Amino acid sequence: MPRHVVLVDPYSEAAEYANAFRARGIEPVAVLSTPAPLKSYLHGWKPEAFHSTHFYDGDFAKLADIVRGYDPVAVVPGNECAVRLVDALIEELAPGTGNVPELSAARRDKWPMAQAVASAGVPHLRTFATASEEEAADWLRQNGLEGRALVLKPRCSGGTDGVHKVEAGEDWRPSFRRLLGSINMFDLTNDSILIQEFASGTEFVVDTYSVDGQMGLVAVVQYSKSTRGNRIGVYDAEDYLLPSDPLVGVLESYTRQVADAVGIRTGCTHTEIMLTDDGPRLIEIAARLDGGCAQQAARLATGDSQIDRTVRHHLDSAFTPGFEIVQPTRVVWLSAANSGAMSNAEVLEAARELASFQKLSCRYPNGSRVPKTEDLFTTLGWVLLSTPDQDVLDQDTKRVREIEAKVVIDPLGRAGQ
Repeated sequence: MPRHVVLVDPYSEAAEYANAFRARGIEPVAVLSTPAPLKSYLHGWKPEAFHSTHFYDGDFAKLADIVRGYDPVAVVPGNECAVRLVDALIEELAPGTGNVPELSAARRDKWPMAQAVASAGVPHLRTFATASEEEAADWLRQNGLEGRALVLKPRCSGGTDGVHKVEAGEDWRPSFRRLLGSINMFDLTNDSILIQEFASGTEFVVDTYSVDGQMGLVAVVQYSKSTRGNRIGVYDAEDYLLPSDPLVGVLESYTRQVADAVGIRTGCTHTEIMLTDDGPRLIEIAARLDGGCAQQAARLATGDSQIDRTVRHHLDSAFTPGFEIVQPTRVVWLSAANSGAMSNAEVLEAARELASFQKLSCRYPNGSRVPKTEDLFTTLGWVLLSTPDQDVLDQDTKRVREIEAKVVIDPLGRAGQ
């Protein structure tokens, strides 16, 4: 009898879980937390990768019986949308072996998350959630944030979906009104908006994997991002820090406090932290693997990944406390300065000739209409670079930017022309 692993919402890079478990003789089963695949993730849905697929229609008892029938070695979330369903399934099938059940909402909804971190006494950004402009105005006044720079975003989305910056002195109400009632990338209505003081500094990601309450560092990544209008989540590049970097210890300590506050005991976490003049401050923590091309990049940079640690945990009872850097690695994100028809996507192929080139991903075929890059989900794609020589990596990064500048996007053009 084959053994199985249940992967909930294994979209995009999370589909790699299927290959990693199958390589160890474990058949992957997909469970989607929605009655149909999410529209925003259709490009990353690969049903052929799985032994079978089941859809959750709201009948939890029925789904729990289906999952129980597989006697899975693990139930693993693939993205934010899966977190609460995975928490419930693990508590039903193997009580006490997952993350703290009572804090499940704090691992998915950014408002309970902020409240849990504040209640635990962890340094945090002042945050509030409401559907009322009057309540928002009162909170801003009471907290001395009137006229200050702010960030507005959905409570239950992911990536940089719907994240807006309000500049100091700018009216926050138009952004609030646009977000309220809109539909986010998980097909959920934004019926309440998170308002947060803007944090200035350098942003980092701390990727971890926990086993029975022990948290192990998988990678620490420094983001380079830029602002475009009122959108602050435009990705430029990602670089991997050495474990000996003094910042790693600071970020690790803070991440442990946050993880404890939201009840992390097992599995992957992806924690975004702004290092400000006052110290680290949480942007958000997600109880799932780092997405995009992060698992591929981590394997090149560290020789390991969250996916690999997941497999070792559940099949070998293994725990890895830290990481090493095998060679310098960088993800260079590609952006579109405006929307329109892209007429020469083939120029990006020149990146393949670079000495440090590892992989190119372009989201759009030639001739298609592309959006202006405003967040992670509207990038043109990325180039993954990795080499033992840091100088070569830096030179190739400049070359990627030169290649990117040659992309022609006609704002008046039509797709297919």
